[in-house]
Amino acid sequence: MSKLVDSFGRQINYLRLAVTDRCNLRCQYCMPAHGIDIVPRKELLTYKEMYRVVRVLTELGVNKIRLTGGEPFVRKDFVKFLEMLSFNDLLEDINITTNGALISNHITTLENLKKVKSINLSIDSLKAEKFNEITRRNAFDEVFKTMETLEKSTLNLKLNVVVQSGINTDEIRDFVRLTKDKNIAVRFIEEMPFNGKGQREMQENWTFKKILNEIKSEFLVEEIQSEKSSTSRNYSIENHVGTVGIIPAFTRTICNDCNRIRITSTGTFKNCLFDDGVFNLRDFIRDGASNDDLKELFLSLIKEKPENGFIAEANRKDGGASESMSTIGG
Repeated sequence: MSKLVDSFGRQINYLRLAVTDRCNLRCQYCMPAHGIDIVPRKELLTYKEMYRVVRVLTELGVNKIRLTGGEPFVRKDFVKFLEMLSFNDLLEDINITTNGALISNHITTLENLKKVKSINLSIDSLKAEKFNEITRRNAFDEVFKTMETLEKSTLNLKLNVVVQSGINTDEIRDFVRLTKDKNIAVRFIEEMPFNGKGQREMQENWTFKKILNEIKSEFLVEEIQSEKSSTSRNYSIENHVGTVGIIPAFTRTICNDCNRIRITSTGTFKNCLFDDGVFNLRDFIRDGASNDDLKELFLSLIKEKPENGFIAEANRKDGGASESMSTIGG
């Protein structure tokens, strides 16, 4: 069976699939206060179409999937879609990125879906007032309660913290302290140049080195050997149960070992977070493409995968800064 291998010899086995562009929060780094121009539902991939795409990709070697949005739990019947995916015998890991505001009633169900391995919970402040300011919604209490429930569950919990200069950098060490007695992974993410952010704002970005130095100013850290394609550099903290990681999403020092592709909620295939989309799968499917057609397409598209995110960004036609992370698939 042919596998998805790009022109740099990297085998692709990880799909990030956005199930919706809608979100119940309005995080400042993700979308404007008024939200985005959401697409009509008929323009979204249906669950049946998404299941079919995933099935074809797993036959080409993809064995791990991350479901994102927008906020995936905003979409009706999302949990039923998770149950559908669990029947795919070639899929090993199903992971979910969520803001946590809507999932408290589903945690037990998620624990019972054996292929659902981990939850990445987006939480950018441990202070209610600041959290509500960042998200432009009054959702802190629910998200914090979800974090505590997930920490006690059988699911692997990771906290995603987007580091925003002048906004939450004073809380980096507070987040690290959470790992003292909690078996969780706190992952600090470099802010990315989307949602209208230009190069001037990005010059003030807290990069990998600055974040790590802030952590080292209080804690003794030791780097953990991570798998080759890991999106983060991970560290253990002396006398801490949990771990911390830093995702160099902006400085892009992890591109050489990239094993990922993305599909947006409207079916746009992306070889890289920073490209502007290389093909519309939705229209291809609705025009009658067979599964063999899809396989041939994927094998061809993967050869267009750029060596790194800087090349992908340079090749964009629109500059990219106006695009929302909610549209891309966070």
